[in-house]
Amino acid sequence: MYLAENAGSNVADRFLANSEASFGDLALQPGIGSPLLLRSPELAGMRKWRVQEFEKFLIFYLPRHDGVSIVRVLHAAQDWWRFFGMAT
Repeated sequence: MYLAENAGSNVADRFLANSEASFGDLALQPGIGSPLLLRSPELAGMRKWRVQEFEKFLIFYLPRHDGVSIVRVLHAAQDWWRFFGMAT
């Protein structure tokens, strides 16, 4: 994992714990993330949120009737707009 190699295992462990906590928050409140307008019909309804204490890491997820489906976690500096085919 990139964080373990470049920031140390303590940071990587904290990132994992905070990611899991953020996933849990989203499962309880799936509407808290910002909605995205995407071209792909299978990604309709996708939202984004941040990892607690790691604001530069974004969680992309789909709300479900019983929680959320995590689609991807990406660094905000990545070209995630193109990755998901953002509508223009």
